[in-house]
Order: sequence, then C-alpha cells, then structure tokens
Amino acid sequence: MHVVISGCNANPDFSDAHIALTSELIAFWHGLFLLPVWGYFLLVLGLTHITIVAVTLFLHRDQAHRGLRLNPLVRHFFRFWLWLTTGMNTREWVAVHRKHHATCETCDDPHSPAVSGIRTVLWAGVKLYKEETAREETLRRYGSGTPDDFLERHLYTRRRNIGIILLLLTQLVLFGLPGVAIWAIQMMWIPFFAAGVINGVGHWFGYRSFATDDLSTNIVNIGILIGGEEMHNNHHAYPSSARFSMRWWEFDIGWMYIRLLRMLRMAKVLQQAPRLRLRRAKTQIDQETMQALIASRITIMGQYARKVLLPTLRAEMRSATGHYLPGLKRLRKMLPTLEHRLTPLDHDQLQQLLSQCPRLREVIRYQQRLQEIIRARNEGYRIMRTRLDEWCVEAEQTGIAGLQQFARRLCRYSLRPA
Repeated sequence: MHVVISGCNANPDFSDAHIALTSELIAFWHGLFLLPVWGYFLLVLGLTHITIVAVTLFLHRDQAHRGLRLNPLVRHFFRFWLWLTTGMNTREWVAVHRKHHATCETCDDPHSPAVSGIRTVLWAGVKLYKEETAREETLRRYGSGTPDDFLERHLYTRRRNIGIILLLLTQLVLFGLPGVAIWAIQMMWIPFFAAGVINGVGHWFGYRSFATDDLSTNIVNIGILIGGEEMHNNHHAYPSSARFSMRWWEFDIGWMYIRLLRMLRMAKVLQQAPRLRLRRAKTQIDQETMQALIASRITIMGQYARKVLLPTLRAEMRSATGHYLPGLKRLRKMLPTLEHRLTPLDHDQLQQLLSQCPRLREVIRYQQRLQEIIRARNEGYRIMRTRLDEWCVEAEQTGIAGLQQFARRLCRYSLRPA
C-alpha cells in the first residue's frame, strides 16, 4: 500500500490529467446543466407542451379554421418554435387538415381510420401525412392564406431541417447526452399524438356529443395532454369555433391559453360555436327558433338522440323478448355513428328489427324528417316554418312522451347573444 501511495505522489501530472479527463467526460455527459430525474421529466413535458400549444393555437385554430386571430409576434414565435421542434410547414399542415374536413371518412381523406385502418393511422400517420403533402393539388386547393413572407420562403420551408439540427446541438450543449434523449422524444411527440392519436383514436374510440356526418369522437373530456384536441367530435361539429369544450364538465386547456392571450390583447376570438338557450315564454315557432335550429342543428339533433331516441331504445330493450334483443343491444352501441357503420346487410336487418319495435321506428322516422327539414332550409323561411309546425303538431299526436316533450321544447329555442 505504501508503494502505491508513493507512486501516486511521484506522478502528480498523471493524477491531474486523469481528474481533468474525468471532469470533461462528466461535463460532456451532463452538459451545462445537471438535473435530477424528475427535472428532466418536467423539462420534456414543458417543451413538448409548448409544441402542442403551437399546433393547436397557431396551426389549427388560427391558420386552418380562422376561428382565432393571434398577434403577429405570437404567430411568429409559434412559427419559429415549430421550425425548431418539428420542421413542419404551415401551408402543408393547413392544406392536409382542411382536406381532411372536406373529404372526411371518404377515400380522399388523408388519414381516416375507416379507410386506412386504425393501426395504419395510429402508427404510420406521418407516412400518410407526407404522402398527402407531396400532392401539389392538395396544397394549391387547400393551402391558401398561410404565411408567405421572406422567412417562410427562404428559411422555414427551404431550410426546415436546420431548425431540427440546431435544436439537437443546443440541447446537447445544455444537457449533454440526456439532451439527445429529450430531442428524440420531441421529434416523436407530434408525429404520434397529432398524426396518430388525434387522427386515429379521435375517429375510432370515445364519446360523441354531436351527431356529425363522420366518425369523430371525443377521446376524453379533459383536454390537457394534446392541448384540447382530445375533444375532436366537438371540433368536427363546429370546425371554426376557437373553443373546443362545449359542456360544463369539459375542459380545453387551449381555450384557457386563448383567454389569457386575449386578456393581454394578443389574441382575438373570431368565431365560437353558437350557444342555445330556452325561453320558457315562447310557445310558438318563430324566427328566433329558425335561427337557432339552423345555427345549432348539430346540437339540437344531438339532444334529440339523447332525450328521445336513446330513452325509447332503452325502453324497448327492457321489454324486449326473443331473438331481437341482441339486435337492440348492437343497435345501442352503433347508434352514435349509425349511418357510417351499417353495411347493406345491416340495413336490411335494421328494418326487420324496427318492424318489431313500432315506437322506436316512429322516433327514428321523426328524426329523419327533422333532419330533412333542416337540410332544406334554402327553400325559404315560410316553407321551413310550415314544415316545422306540422312536425311539432304530428309529434304531439304520437303519444310518445319523449317525442312530445322535445316538440314542445323545440319552439322555445333561441340563441344566446354573442
């Protein structure tokens, strides 16, 4: 032991060099900042959340649907941040998203689980996105109105990979090798959650508040992880609304940020989903009723499903006996997206089922009639009012309590002031 100590004392230069090398390796491994494990975890959540906010506020609500107008400084910060963290092009993202709404659940939809399959959209959503952005027709037709300034043309679009590389180098210097892991998570965050979860799960699983003409769903009613985009069915019901939460128990964190920016005079809300109110003094259909029915037709048809159709179906299931009870249970599960998931054979079986359930058949028939009245709104105010009056009178005569109550409720509708 004495020899070893003497040897070390005899070679101070070697010891100092070893310590210096070890310090350099530690500095390289940890970068300029050494954080605890929970610190890296919070850092990842914070950085990815800013990216999600940039996508939902800037790309989606401001650029794609024009329901929100952000301050130019806020817009440019989000453009710069997305260039760093995703390399996405504003025009491409907007064009693909607008085409999705225009062709939803058809063979032209860029990313429909009903067409491409849930696994493809969930795990290969980026591939579908890139295939669509390569189509010049999509960009030309759906990508208008997006930024086209010097920075967009010469940096954000032409040099999109520079931002990603710059982010990698910055995080490597700041956090060392853990910074590379953080960068990798950032690179996967939007492709998985935006291209996969929202476009995939948001058209496959969840609850539906509105009977939209597609398969969109609300994944959860608390929109935090994906900036409020979790309420995808609400968005498809009113695409131009800057607010995605519709019911009191839904929370859209993107809307919270919008309200904060609006208080700072850095954002202006241009459009929101119309809000209904019931005026108990109203007993007849008038112009207010017509305006409310046209502006909030999806909301009203959703209320018809919840207050008339579903209670009638549950009553039929309670009294059902024999071979058509399983058919009623299957109908209950498919009801929110009935028209989209029934094959021709299913339609034949549905007709046979309804022949055994006259009350259920009647409320479905009245639902279809009300939809036809709303769709024919261009025929004129007088014609639409006459048809609505007839619908309400005949609904009262059916003897079906839920349908009668809905007919009385219909004439009380009006819109809340904006």
